Amino acid sequence: MDAFKILEIKKSVYEGNDARAKSLRAELGRDKVFLLNLMSSPGSGKTTTILRTIEALEAEMRIGILEADIDSDVDARAVAKTGTRVIQLHSGGMCHLDAEMTRQGLAGLGTEGIDLVILENIGNLICTAEFDTGATKNAMILSVPEGDDKPLKYPVMFSMVDVLLVNKIDAMEFFDFDLEALRERVLRLNPKVRIIPISAKTGEGMDQWADWMRAAVRHCKES
Repeated sequence: MDAFKILEIKKSVYEGNDARAKSLRAELGRDKVFLLNLMSSPGSGKTTTILRTIEALEAEMRIGILEADIDSDVDARAVAKTGTRVIQLHSGGMCHLDAEMTRQGLAGLGTEGIDLVILENIGNLICTAEFDTGATKNAMILSVPEGDDKPLKYPVMFSMVDVLLVNKIDAMEFFDFDLEALRERVLRLNPKVRIIPISAKTGEGMDQWADWMRAAVRHCKES
């Protein structure tokens, strides 16, 4: 007989988080608050995309931003300059947010009078996709310099998001990036995903992204 026990902690952690996420999602639905979980690797352009999104939608809806990082408040300061309600979340060294962390962030932000909350998750293509934050929808950004092979290397995130933003298309000519190959690889994993090529720097494609957000928030309000 073994002198020790083996505890399958991973399963129990995920199950507990899934239950909390389901509860949070139901609460947000009742309050008509749309929460978007935005994921990507570091440097893909999440904050710039959020700033462009605020610019496109701030006249139409009330927006709040949750900025998650292991440390620093650089991104929250950038968002605060727009006048948008924002809170910085420090994960204490963890590489992801879970449902309870998200709930604490929403409590700190305050969702009264808010239509849309965007959670800028920690820059990471792996474990951020493994923990349900309780978000209404999930989105990710893949930037052109990262390459079109990322769905082959990190399939989990691509398979679970509702929207994929392909950012930095203004730099396409400088990189060996095949957009059609990327589409094929992603759709094989996730046939229902919406793929929107954008440049957060120049604004190209941001109108399509803003239209998707408008429709998603409106559906949340009407459901």
